[in-house]
Amino acid sequence: MARQRSKWICQQCGFSQSGWAGRCPECGAWNSLVETVEKSNNSKRKTLKPGKIYRSSEVKISERGRIKTGIGELDNVLGGGLVAGMAVLVAGEPGIGKSTLLTQVAMANPGVLYVCGEESASQVVLRVKRLEAIIHKTRTPGFLLFESTNTDEIESEVEKLKPGLVIVDSIQTLTTQDLAGTAGSVGQVRECAHRLTLLAKRLDIPVFLVGHVTKEGNIAGPAVLMHVVDTVLWFEGERGQALRLVRAVKNRFGPTDETGVFEMTETGLSGVANPSRMLLAERMEKVPGSVVSVVLEGTRPMLVEIQALTVSTQSPLPRRVATGIDFSRLQTLVAVLMARVGLHLGNVDIFVNVTGGIKLADRGVDLAICLAIASAFLARSLPADVAAVGEVGLMGEVRKVTGLERRVKEAKKMGYKVASAESGRSVAAAVKKLLTN
Repeated sequence: MARQRSKWICQQCGFSQSGWAGRCPECGAWNSLVETVEKSNNSKRKTLKPGKIYRSSEVKISERGRIKTGIGELDNVLGGGLVAGMAVLVAGEPGIGKSTLLTQVAMANPGVLYVCGEESASQVVLRVKRLEAIIHKTRTPGFLLFESTNTDEIESEVEKLKPGLVIVDSIQTLTTQDLAGTAGSVGQVRECAHRLTLLAKRLDIPVFLVGHVTKEGNIAGPAVLMHVVDTVLWFEGERGQALRLVRAVKNRFGPTDETGVFEMTETGLSGVANPSRMLLAERMEKVPGSVVSVVLEGTRPMLVEIQALTVSTQSPLPRRVATGIDFSRLQTLVAVLMARVGLHLGNVDIFVNVTGGIKLADRGVDLAICLAIASAFLARSLPADVAAVGEVGLMGEVRKVTGLERRVKEAKKMGYKVASAESGRSVAAAVKKLLTN
């Protein structure tokens, strides 16, 4: 097979040259030169169908429907299941459970081709043996394992076998002979992902691609990787905790506000029907610094516990430690408590934690964070049946949040009553009402 020629092209200004350089000679950008295929000499490579113009009223929609993965929580995140020709990128930290989840998908469906890039076939089978309890429940035949890191070989095998589903673990281990870069390089990751996505659409076969993350928590590889695939699923959670969340960061075939909740057990990942009960199972009631809030993860309301600890400090710069929430948001809320509520927090260290190992971006927990800090500082506990919900503004006002009715309904189901913008117009009023009685 004739090798394709490649050039190194700057992703900022488009300058191209024959070799790599750390800095673009044209625009001066660092690490912007990416190896890119210039011309293909492979006449045997299949291409997409020729372009064709359609009238919108004449386009026929496939009635094949969604392809179920066999895992209800995953189907909900995908918008009801997989679509033929859909390319899904599953990203997350090492050891979080990506391979375990996709192995369970392979075990629950017939005609699956599992491409082993990071692990050998025997290592995958060892994981299958640990999940034998699920095999007995599903009673599905074994799936095919293909040990390869060569994208050209993978394309050939998929076209020959035409499986019902392809799982590639992982995209960072693949290479193509048309490029000279090593596995994991920007050019290789982009080209391999692009070819597998085109292959999926040409053959109408769903493809799962496992992706790594960087130390900063971003998906490794070029940013264009997220644009190549149809759906990006983000796997998050603490490896020391049982709870796992799967969020749809991007989804061309469904909503991006759905979240799947899983629990890591000895037999793999199992869907959690009632995450609120799981998150509050070990909560200690009537303890200063503990406040319950109701967050909205996609369309699903969940009760979480916000914990705060305040201690005197001898340092001229008191510490502010946030676990599970944005650090800058914590700084803002502490400033509001000092300026609008009158709490003297300038000489205390403040630690705030969201139990369960989950990360929250919902502004609806602002009031709960403020009450938890005030409760720890004043050494007074909130009523055990109160859940705080509300966004806090810089003026100290408590604002309503989206999905309040669903949050209130979930709180009532768990035996809590909600303190929100309707029951207190400011943080100061909420602190006075709930902590000074």
